[in-house]
Parts: sequence; structure tokens; C-alpha cells
Amino acid sequence: MNYNNKKLIDDDEPYFDFDSLKKMVINDYKLARISRETSILGRKEVLNGRAKFGIFGDGKEIPQLAMAKVFKNGDYRSGYYRDQTFMMAIGVLTVKSFFSQLYAHSDLEAEPVSSGRMMTSHFGTRFLNKDGNWKNLIQQKNSSADISSTAAQMPRLLGLAQASKIYKELKNLKKTHKIFSHNGNEVAFGTIGNASISEGLFWETLNAASVLQIPIILSIWDDEYGISVPNKYQFSKQNISDLLYGFHRSKKEKGIEIIRVHGYNYIDLTKTYLKADKIARKEHVPVIIHVTNLTQPQGHSTSSSHERYKSKERLEWEMNNDGIKKFRDWILNFRFEINQKDYCKIANVGFLDQIDIEAKEYVKNEKEKAWEAFQKPIYKIKNELLSILDQIQNNHEEEKWIKKYVKKYIKELHNTTKNYPTKKSVFCIARKVLYLLSEDKSDPKDCLIEWVRKKYHEEQENYSSHLYSISEKASVKITEVFPVYNDDCKVDGRIVLRENFDKLLELHPDLLIFGEDVGKIGDVNQGLEGLQKKYGKIRVFDTGIRESTILGQGIGLAMRGLRPIVEIQYVDYILYALQIMSDDLACLQYRTKGGQKAPVIIRTRGHRLEGIWHSGSPMGGIINYLRGILVLVPRNMVKAAGFYNTLLYGDDPALVVECLNGYRIKEKLPKNLGLFRTPIGIVERTRTGEDITMITYGSTWRIVSEAAEELSKMNIDSEIIDIQSLLPFDLQKDIVKSLQKTNRLLIIDEDVPGGASAYILQKILEEQNGYYYLDSPPVTITAQEHRPPYGSDGDYFSKPSVENIVEKVLTIMNDS
Repeated sequence: MNYNNKKLIDDDEPYFDFDSLKKMVINDYKLARISRETSILGRKEVLNGRAKFGIFGDGKEIPQLAMAKVFKNGDYRSGYYRDQTFMMAIGVLTVKSFFSQLYAHSDLEAEPVSSGRMMTSHFGTRFLNKDGNWKNLIQQKNSSADISSTAAQMPRLLGLAQASKIYKELKNLKKTHKIFSHNGNEVAFGTIGNASISEGLFWETLNAASVLQIPIILSIWDDEYGISVPNKYQFSKQNISDLLYGFHRSKKEKGIEIIRVHGYNYIDLTKTYLKADKIARKEHVPVIIHVTNLTQPQGHSTSSSHERYKSKERLEWEMNNDGIKKFRDWILNFRFEINQKDYCKIANVGFLDQIDIEAKEYVKNEKEKAWEAFQKPIYKIKNELLSILDQIQNNHEEEKWIKKYVKKYIKELHNTTKNYPTKKSVFCIARKVLYLLSEDKSDPKDCLIEWVRKKYHEEQENYSSHLYSISEKASVKITEVFPVYNDDCKVDGRIVLRENFDKLLELHPDLLIFGEDVGKIGDVNQGLEGLQKKYGKIRVFDTGIRESTILGQGIGLAMRGLRPIVEIQYVDYILYALQIMSDDLACLQYRTKGGQKAPVIIRTRGHRLEGIWHSGSPMGGIINYLRGILVLVPRNMVKAAGFYNTLLYGDDPALVVECLNGYRIKEKLPKNLGLFRTPIGIVERTRTGEDITMITYGSTWRIVSEAAEELSKMNIDSEIIDIQSLLPFDLQKDIVKSLQKTNRLLIIDEDVPGGASAYILQKILEEQNGYYYLDSPPVTITAQEHRPPYGSDGDYFSKPSVENIVEKVLTIMNDS
């Protein structure tokens, strides 16, 4: 291969002289070898019992080196668990931190991606400072936190890329949001495996990217298998590029640039990524790079061996076509002509052999450093416990049976060294000793109790913190501001929302509102009527019918400092996006231990509409899948507007479920629009009574209020509490204060039996000790197990009614 001082790449790109080329190639070869050795030793650590599971990026090294060459400060990655070489190449992953994650080291300094919470090869960078505020993201290379669910990294890729387009067009954000974007010049890089393109999320994202025309470079790592299933069972065409051809852009129609390149061809890969970067960054056209002929030298993961499902011929082919082997051969055969007689080489066999040896030794040493650092705190608590147990043993010389068992536990604790001690093994023994000493009263026992209490709390923080925001902007810290009214003039509930959204768009220049039918017609219930015309199509806009990627846009935009409100038209359509909400958004702050956040607000509507669809209230499922997202259930539109006002001053992701039958109900219009705030996690007593406490939320509140009026005619004095917020729930424990007065509890909920009502009962009875004040058993009224049939009669016979509530209260009162 002769270059003879010619340009290595296409026009308008810089020249590479031989010295620069040589340095780049040698550095890349070193890193490829280090990454490969990391994969090899990582697998061995799992097989020898030091780690639980391993999945690695071997076979993908060479294209990832090429991709790293065009990844700039301010850019973002949304990838999957094969990208270790890329992460090393951009300087955000070390070998030591890789092994720290493999061992699940809970020290954030050692494992800065997730503090050991995410499984191995799940990468990310820290977007936030320790106080939960944003870093300057244009001064660093950024990676959103990986998730295992195949193709689930795709939806957020849209938002990460769309933010560049928005920053380019909204010039007024240039000064206020300068830590998030430099004139919209950032590119979002996505990566995905060949088999994962079978997922609907891939196609939904691809279609949306083609429509939006945003700066994406998506790499498909094609090794022709999805675990044990070859490509022929994954999609209809033999070649992925052929399958994607319908999206290819032309002179007449916008679309996607699609490039195919061999995964072992170093020069072609470098050229390809430089070309893709030029198209995406300058033209804002999405680019797909289909990287073919890749291998998996160690198979999919440590859970299985690829010898079980690959033929001998395929295994031999993979050995001969390994990317690093091909790269090495290319280096050895490279000739750089000086003149017709003389030429230079990049390296000889001996030089590359020495790199191989040094890479292996380096990775081995870094691995051991990571292991020693991981074991150090475990040995520390183990030795602390041994010291306490020695005191207990010495203090019970007379109680032979106690001394015998303590001695047994001390021996057991010493023996954990042979099988790699864990924190679990240490605490198990400590707590068993406490069982043994349940009747004992001594100073050493008190010392052990205090030690377990303190240390267990510390470790619980390591593994359970940051489910919700802990910053000064945490939504639960924002105080209530009451709506102020000029007069008693009432308007439709939708007008309250519309006027409030209008004010929010004025107050928050980074606010974006989008979803199906949101733009031109102002949503199906006209809560955004006329706002696209007033604020433009960049800030209030329509999307296609694609709930998962609507949410994904919101996540990516929020990660980049914008404040999106995404609309999912009805609460049952949440099911389309539930996986992304649960696997990505809900656990984002938790799985990065406060390293990333995406304060996206999800707006939807539900409750009480007639018919099997759009009428359900699947809150039990939602609140269990979405821990980490605030779930807010306002009873009217003033309350809903107040929640939006609160959330935009906070930094938590949230789901707001508006009452679908409330848009035409008359409400007073506040004059302090955009400024009044509904508190989060605080219940509201809407009726004071002495005889029974009735708990409800959302549309059902109106039915409960009607029932209370009927009961008052029978001299039964009901107290009504509107929950308002399911996640979090009654932070001030006001419900139990009501029970102290009424001593009776009725929960009314239109979810299925055992749904949200069971959650509410657990909160009141167990966490608030509400059972202590009850004179009769707590009772729930819910919907039937099935979805509500169509028509007013269907609603009446399948969901709680005024009569159901009145009759149940009478029964409770008569039984008391």
C-alpha cells in the first residue's frame, strides 16, 4: 500500500505526513492490544469467581478507534456494552476503572461511571457535580449512561442530536446555555449491535431521525450474530445496508446517509468516520455506518460459549479475520515510499511483539490494583467485626454455649478470605451473632449493635442513594405558592392550562412542548391552543405517532440542559414508552449515583373516559415500574398547572396525569399564572370531618365529594384527603393525623383491585403506623378487574360510583 506523501483522506481534510501517521498507528495498536487484553483477563476474572458476569468489546476495537478520532468535546454517545475501546480512546475509561466496575466497587472515586451499580461494560460520564448541578458539558466528552435492554439506547439518541439543532436555531439561548452547546455544533454518536436492529425501537428512531434531519452518526457493529442467533433469522435481507436502503437520502428527498465499511480496514474506517463527521456536523444529516466483518473472539458473554452455536468454519474464519490481526498485518506490510528505491515502514515484528507483551503486563497490573482497592474496605469492616467478636467471646467465658458459637462465627469469618470476602458475608455473621445474643446485656453487645447500625447505614447509602434528586432544585424542596384570583369568573379547565402554558413559555425560554397533535391544533383538548403560532415550531411542535421516541427525545433534550414537556396523548399509550421510562429515565440518577439527570416532564391524560381504551387508570403498574420518576395525579387543571410550574423550577423527571373529563369543567383562572405552585409529596384535605377518612385522587375525587354530600344528609361527617402525588407519597404523614381523629379509613381508587389501593394501604398502615388508630378494618373501593366497557352504564358498573361509596361508608359505620 503506497501513499507516497499523498493525502491519506479526501479533499478538505488535513495532510498526514509519515511521522504523524506512524505515531497515530502505533498508539492505536497499543490501545487495541490493551483493550483486547482487558477483555481476555476480564473473562478470566468472572470464570475464577472474582466477578459475577462479563460482557466485553473484543472484536470491535479497530472501528471504535476510528470513531474516537472524530468525537469532540461537547459531543455525546448513546451506545451499548461493546464500546470499551472507544471509551478508552476518548480518555474517559481506564483499565483500572473497567475492572473496578467488573468487581462492582461501590467507591465512586474508583468506579466513576456508576459506583458499581451498573454491570460491567455499561459506560457513561458524569454530567453533574457532586451537588447535582450541571458541569460545563462542552468542555468534556460525554456519554449518556448505558442500559442493557437491546436498542433502548436508541430513543434518547434522538434528543441528544435534536438539541444541537435547537441550540443552532434558538439564538437567545447562546449566552444562558453556553455550558450545554457551542452554537449547536455537537454530534450525537450512537452504537448498536447487528441483531438489535430487529427491535422496533431501532426502526422508530431511524424513521424519526430521517424526518428530523439531526446530527447523528450511528454505528452498527455487525458480527453476524445475536448471542446464538445468526443474521438470517434477524432480518429478511442478507445485508443490513440493503435493508436500510429505503431511508437513503437522494437529491429529491431527505433521508439518511448510509455507508458500509469492513471492520478490519483501518484506513477505510478512518476515512469513513471523517466523511460521516463532515456530513453530520456540517449538514445536520444523520449518518449510518454499517461496520461489517466483525468478530466476537470470546463469544457474546461469560454466560455461554460461542463454540456451542458457531460452526468450525465460522470459528476459523473469525480467527483469521480478527480485526487486530488484520491491523497488525497491515502495519507490517505498509510501505511509505520516499523515492523509487527507498521506503519507510511503520514497525517490524519485534516491535509489535514488544507492544503485545507490555499491553498484557500493563492490564494485569491495573487489574490487580483494582482488585486490591476493591478488597481493602471489605477487609477493613471484616477486621473491625473480628475485634468486636473477640471482645464478646472474652466477655462470655462462663457462658460456654455462647463462646462456642461466637468462636464458630470467628472461624467462619476468617475462612471467608479463601473465597473472596464480601460485605454480605461480613454482615451476615454480625447479624447472626446478634440473634445469638438476643437476651444478653453487655457492653460488647451494645458495641456490636451500634457498629451494625452505623455500618449498615453507610453501605445502604452506597447501594440505595440518588433515586431522586438530592440537589437544591429537588422538586420536593420547592414550597407551595397559592393561586391568586381576581374574581369568581370561571373558565373551562383547558383555558387554565393554556394560559398557564403560555406564561411558562414566556418565563422559560428553554421550555419545549411537543407530541402528537400538540403543535398546529394545540393538543386534542386544546390545552396548547394557539401557542405554536405564538412561540414558533421550534418550541411547540408536532411529532409522529411514536411514543417511545417522543419520550426519548425528551430524555436526550433534558440531558442537554433544555426543559422539555413531552405529551403522551393518553395514559394507556404510556405502555408504548413504559420500557424506556422504566429502564432508562426512572433509574438514570440512581444508576449513575447522581452523575446524570434528565428532568423531562411527561404530560398525559386519563381516568373516567368511557371505553376499554383511554379509560383505564393503571396506576399500580405505573408506580411500581417508575420509582425514580415523580407520579402526580391532580384533581383539576389548576392543580395540574401548579405541578408544571413547580416541576420547571425543579430538576426531577415527572409524569403528570391530567383528568381527561376535566377540560370542560369550569374553574377559576388564577392571575399569578406560571408562578403558583402545587407542592409535591403533600396531600390536601379538601373536606373536614370527624367520622371517617376517605382517601382518593384524580377524577375520582369529584365522585367522593358527591358521596360526602349524600352522607352529610345522613349525619355522617366525612373527611376527604386528595393524595395529589403518588410518588412521593404524603411526606408530612398528614393522613395518619386524620385517622387519629376519625379512626376509620376508606380508600377509593379506580385502578384494579390490589393496584394503587394496595400501595396506598401499605404506605398508611405500615409506614405511617395508621393501623394503630383504626377502630375498624381499612376498606378499599376499586374498579373491577377488567377494563371498563363502553358507555355510561359500562363506567357505572365497572368503576366506583357515588352509591358504592355511600353504601360502603354506611356498612363501615354500622360495623364500628
